[in-house]
Amino acid sequence: MSGQATKLEANFSTLVLSIGSSAAMALGLAPNPVSGEVEKDLDLARFNIDLLRMLRDKTKGNLSGDEQKFIESIVTDLQMKFVTT
Repeated sequence: MSGQATKLEANFSTLVLSIGSSAAMALGLAPNPVSGEVEKDLDLARFNIDLLRMLRDKTKGNLSGDEQKFIESIVTDLQMKFVTT
């Protein structure tokens, strides 16, 4: 491993981004990184959006302003894309 490798940081934003990316792939908005194919699975997309909504609700009052705006933005964006899919 080179000294130039980027160190991944486990934090709230990374978790939200990971779940959000899974939802985007399930909506067919991004290719599966393994197969390279665009696949739609609306049940999986709904599940991931619901996970983000639950995370948002359970962490309410415990997030920084930036974290709250970030998760709210991701949830809203994915919900809008879901209903137009």
